[in-house]
Amino acid sequence: MAAKASLFVIFLTVFIDLLGFGIVLPLLPIYGKEFARQLGVAADSAQVGLTIGLLMSSFSIMQFLFAPLWGRLSDRVGRRPVLIVGLAGSVVFYALFGVATVYKSLWLLFVARIGAGLAGATISTAHAYIADATTLENRPKGMALVGAAFGLGFTFGPLFGYFALPSGQGDPGPGPGYAAAALSAVALLLAIFKLPESLQPGSNSTHKKWFDWASLRDALATPSIGLLLLASFLCVTAFANFESTLSLLVKDEQGAFHYSFQDVCLTFAFIGLVLTIVQGGVVRRVSGKVAESKLAMFGSVVEIGGLLLLALAAQQSSSTLLYLALAVTVSGFAFLTPSLNSLISRRSDPAKQGGILGVAQSVSSLARIVGPLVGVPLFQVHPSVPLWLATGLMTLGALLVLFAGRTGRDFASSAS
Repeated sequence: MAAKASLFVIFLTVFIDLLGFGIVLPLLPIYGKEFARQLGVAADSAQVGLTIGLLMSSFSIMQFLFAPLWGRLSDRVGRRPVLIVGLAGSVVFYALFGVATVYKSLWLLFVARIGAGLAGATISTAHAYIADATTLENRPKGMALVGAAFGLGFTFGPLFGYFALPSGQGDPGPGPGYAAAALSAVALLLAIFKLPESLQPGSNSTHKKWFDWASLRDALATPSIGLLLLASFLCVTAFANFESTLSLLVKDEQGAFHYSFQDVCLTFAFIGLVLTIVQGGVVRRVSGKVAESKLAMFGSVVEIGGLLLLALAAQQSSSTLLYLALAVTVSGFAFLTPSLNSLISRRSDPAKQGGILGVAQSVSSLARIVGPLVGVPLFQVHPSVPLWLATGLMTLGALLVLFAGRTGRDFASSAS
């Protein structure tokens, strides 16, 4: 009973903190472009594209670098102190995000995003907490709680952002940043007063490296795993490219729709809702009944179709077609990513599976860094260019998934 209560508290803590992340994400590239103008940078220049790309990627870069360090520290001092420090950091840096919007300071915005990424890297410690508090049999359900917190946070965070905005037009002001800080403060208080320590003497270490080269060698030595890792990198890069330029596509003067700030938040809330429904209600039901290779291929094709529809929606400036395209694109991604991870798991030696899955997670993290760095500068060339790049990357990824699905086998089958 105590374990269930702890899991519920960690779920609430992660969910509330991710609400804050969901509030600022849709507005971040818009703020970045506007503040770059304040420095005299031309709105359509390559420099502003690279600046916004770095701003979008800075959070993921810090998570990639610091998640292993937080994990090692939590092995020494416990999960609870690390989670509390991370949440306190979120409060400070989301508040700083609000201050940056008051002063229209691009440099403060960078500091706020870098700090939030550093603080948010403690999500790996939340996973370690669940591993401490569950048995092997119940661990998948416990880990699913974090997945649910992510989905709900990305759905309801933009809705909170919608209500934090003073109006649909004009400068959105510091409200979203301060609202994110307030929500993180609630999560911090919850962790301080309700979250017990989970680390017990003799618990398994969460020690990780930034990139496990030995596990990468193991992965590449396993038939079809290398192809699947490359497919995952291409597909996640394509989605991160699309995700980081969407706000500009629907809001920016170079874009096709000229939405209000509130409409931008509602658009991202729609994406989170579709992702939650499809992953939780559809993918979960068909998983185990249909081969992962077929599900991954289906997801790839659906996402490619969605990106093509999105390019058509941008060309015609059709909001109806836009929302249809977003639903199709996100549904494809919802099928693709869990299927690829499951496929990599099934084809790995159980003795090396943890390391190989860690490599897959690192590859995905690197893709989320690369996506905005490539996509946002290309948006400055023309708003449709990132969509065509994403379509091309997804097509190549789909071909790799098809080839890997036909040539590889589950580890047990290949050993027999």
